[in-house]
Amino acid sequence: MSIDERIAQIQGCIRDVPDFPKPGIMFKDIAPLLESPEGFRTTIDLLAERWSNKGVEAIAALESRGFPFGGALADRLGVGFVMIRKPGKLPYEKVGVDYALEYGTDRVEMHVGAVQPDQRVLLVDDLLATGGTAEASIKLLRDAAGADVVGCAFVIELAFLNGASRLAPTPIDALITY
Repeated sequence: MSIDERIAQIQGCIRDVPDFPKPGIMFKDIAPLLESPEGFRTTIDLLAERWSNKGVEAIAALESRGFPFGGALADRLGVGFVMIRKPGKLPYEKVGVDYALEYGTDRVEMHVGAVQPDQRVLLVDDLLATGGTAEASIKLLRDAAGADVVGCAFVIELAFLNGASRLAPTPIDALITY
């Protein structure tokens, strides 16, 4: 199957849900993709093909929809998996970064020692929208752990929200762009 055919297969597994979580939003639902053995396998295949020769030493993924993609990709590449979570979810000693939201702040955290200084880490999530959480996660990995963030991999990018601009100069790769 060609790359275009594989991308089309993945797109066919993404469901549009109008007016969720509020009126005017067209939510891109990845649940059918996760439920499809062929679609999910194709997604991980494509991500692995794009990142297998980039010297990735660990995968960090964002809670929660990034976990299935990040965990499977870490397994496929034979590297460790690091969870980046919201506050109060990690049981051990942790390090975190606060970041601004439109109305308030939020925080991302990971376990101390999950990433080593200069370790080459790929950040993975299901979707890049405004880029705020990914930007905070890059800062967490670089500033708090000294990691070398070699890139960000997303299944979907909502390009009209311009989230990639917040992540520059970190290389960004999305399988599907809307």
